[in-house]
Amino acid sequence: MKRVCALLLDLDDTLLDGSFFPQSIARTCEELASLRTGLDAERLQEANHAVFGTYGPESHDAWTLGRLSGAELTLEAWRRTLQACGYNEESLAQFAAKTHLRFAWDSYQPFSDVAGLITAVRQARVPIALVTNGAADTQRNKIEAMGIASWFSALSISGETGVAKPDKRAFTVVLKALGVSGKHAWHVGDSLAADVAGANAAGLSSVWLNRDGTVRSKNDAQPDLEITSLSELTPYLLH
Repeated sequence: MKRVCALLLDLDDTLLDGSFFPQSIARTCEELASLRTGLDAERLQEANHAVFGTYGPESHDAWTLGRLSGAELTLEAWRRTLQACGYNEESLAQFAAKTHLRFAWDSYQPFSDVAGLITAVRQARVPIALVTNGAADTQRNKIEAMGIASWFSALSISGETGVAKPDKRAFTVVLKALGVSGKHAWHVGDSLAADVAGANAAGLSSVWLNRDGTVRSKNDAQPDLEITSLSELTPYLLH
């Protein structure tokens, strides 16, 4: 592995711990159930889960590439959830969407190993950038809620650029901003298909954050380095 002169980071499931997000759905369903005696929180959760099982894949590309905002996706998802429960009131769907976005904000929490990484990055004086897929409003809300915007010298958000990982252009936009290139720039992410494959295509050193001990298949992208925690990066930054 080459010396680190710049560090690119993924957001979701790398910095952002998504395990708290389901709570925002549950809390929204509870709020809705308190407004209408005919609504059941558990039934709403089941309906919402079913909606995202179909509408999520349908809308994924549009959401990722900026043709559909996070707010629009959330509203439509709650429309369909409520319709599945027999309610077609637009005002109720609007309330659900706004409530969910508020609770989602509270759910955006970093993993416990993020603070240590940022301390090491600052000690090493290594510039960092964020490379993330998703709608601009969704991803920027996460960044703001976590209070991490000031960490990054450059951002690549697919909903703003119209280019998503694993396309190498998602990486080159921040590399240009940082004034670096090649294997001395490292990209860290949890997805073999998006992060590792994309970083490899862009000519970077690819680091796979494998928190769950997933076993790679022979057809998966090959990372330059595999880690199970962001804390494992500290020796590379400070050596």
